[in-house]
Amino acid sequence: MDLILLCVFLPLVTVAWGQYGDYYYGPYNYGDNDEWVNVYRQGFNFQCPHGQVIVAVRSVFSKKEGSDRLWNYACMPAAQSLGEPTECWWEEINRAGTEWLTTEYPGHYGEDMDMMMYTYDYYIRGATTTFSAVDRDRQWKFIVCRMTEYDCPFQNV
Repeated sequence: MDLILLCVFLPLVTVAWGQYGDYYYGPYNYGDNDEWVNVYRQGFNFQCPHGQVIVAVRSVFSKKEGSDRLWNYACMPAAQSLGEPTECWWEEINRAGTEWLTTEYPGHYGEDMDMMMYTYDYYIRGATTTFSAVDRDRQWKFIVCRMTEYDCPFQNV
């Protein structure tokens, strides 16, 4: 009986092992694990160097430390085909300068956060956050940059 079970399950295990082996990606190199950009229960401001974009975000949660997180970011140079960043701004300011927008994410402490870039020629270069000890939550603002000299092969029809 044991031999029959072995003959049935051994091929299934080898097939399953082989399928998941192709999907392994090593951990992204964030630098030393002690290089967090913040301390618990404090706001912070992080920006990638000029011409670089955020490619990874790492965070660890600690209930013991006031139900807050430590954060770490990784930056990489933007692809050459995208051109150079021509302007960067805190996305809360309307670029025409005619309107002040309140764009803290989430809008109020305790809410879910949903932030999305709606155009393809912009990227996020950095972030700033405030922490509320009363609500034990964070609000975010982001630095957005625009790229130039990108020739999109598609046109609006």
